Amino acid sequence: MNLCAKGQPITYVEPGSPAARKGVRAGDVLLRINDCPVLDLIDYEHLTANRAQKLDLLRDGAPVSIVLLKDEYEPLGLNFETTLMSRMQTCKNHCVFCFIDQMPTGVRSSLNVKDDDWRMSFIMGNYVTLTNVDDTEFSRILERRVSPLYVSVHATDPDVRISIMRNPTAGRILERLTALKEHGMQFHTQIVLCKGLNDGDVLKRTLDDLSALAPACASIAIVPVGVTRFREGLPKLGTFDMESSARVIDFIEPMQNAFLKRFGTRLVFLSDEWYLNANRTLPDAEAYEEYGQIENGVGLLRAFEEDFRYALSERTPLARKRKVSIAGGTAAYPFFSKLYEELEPYGVETDLHPVPNRWFGGNVHVAGLVTGEDLIAELRGKALCAPLLLPHNMLRETEDVFLDGKTVKDVEAALHVPIRTFGDGTELIMRVFEE
Repeated sequence: MNLCAKGQPITYVEPGSPAARKGVRAGDVLLRINDCPVLDLIDYEHLTANRAQKLDLLRDGAPVSIVLLKDEYEPLGLNFETTLMSRMQTCKNHCVFCFIDQMPTGVRSSLNVKDDDWRMSFIMGNYVTLTNVDDTEFSRILERRVSPLYVSVHATDPDVRISIMRNPTAGRILERLTALKEHGMQFHTQIVLCKGLNDGDVLKRTLDDLSALAPACASIAIVPVGVTRFREGLPKLGTFDMESSARVIDFIEPMQNAFLKRFGTRLVFLSDEWYLNANRTLPDAEAYEEYGQIENGVGLLRAFEEDFRYALSERTPLARKRKVSIAGGTAAYPFFSKLYEELEPYGVETDLHPVPNRWFGGNVHVAGLVTGEDLIAELRGKALCAPLLLPHNMLRETEDVFLDGKTVKDVEAALHVPIRTFGDGTELIMRVFEE
């Protein structure tokens, strides 16, 4: 991650900003701030926080220095070619459970990008392994006090982590997490649990090691490994059935209670899939505390339920009864089927369609991985109410495209029904009552 010899080209200067008032303009090249090189966005944000700024620029090939004063933390007003101001770091691991390696050929190229950039961890909450960070770069993380980070741990046993991630540098994770704690920094962690690899005694050691780093270790999410049918040439992995999922729950819940007494937080959280797989009732909403691991599917259903009920409580029954069609994954079908019964007193009948995931195979059941092809195969020829409501996580962020490349328009044309999406319980209620 070396600074380009030409520096950081400035593409736009915000009108009226401190930089604009001092004459900085698009086309200038930023070389240094307060005599320090600017490697990326992290350096830029750190170096521009103070009031006094000395900018070393190149303008038409000639060096220019500008000194300015601004309010503390006031943005300079500069924009660059890329958000990170450098190339995004991709993953060098070959994890046995990597979902990207289980993608079929022919999917859009963005689905094959393995992001393992610690800067995106800080900025966006992406999980990173820290295996691709050399000692110099890790020292910069500590120096810049980049916190909180989101770290994929999987196992703290060095040999186990190396074998799972198939990267010889993976064994240093505990050393690096300890360094983050010693520098007063915080991190959230996740464990992708694989049968016979990092469960049992290995999981116990991992949780003991991570809990010893609390409160720097702010949370631990445990999610079950996802296995698709596209694993040719990859190690064989077992999946968690009802019985083995129940064993994981029974192992973790006593630890949650102990951590709650010890730290004031349950610390370790199970994704919703464990309870759905085991046919167990989900924990109450308070058990998820602040929903800090919701991006890992921890408490996602309870949060949806809370939003749904609050939004529904502000509605009045419809003057004329209505029927709505909703499609989703098979895993949470029992949960949503029961929840949507609460719409009936409001004059709303739900036509709920669980969609089997044929595209990825029989071991993937969540709504977020349902494809356009699966929707068409399951719903073609059925009497659907317009519009068909779908969870927005079926689609790529900011685009109307499913994982298999089919668009919303493709599915609408095949099913002869308009599609509307919803992101949470509040949006679902809005969709149900809007027409």
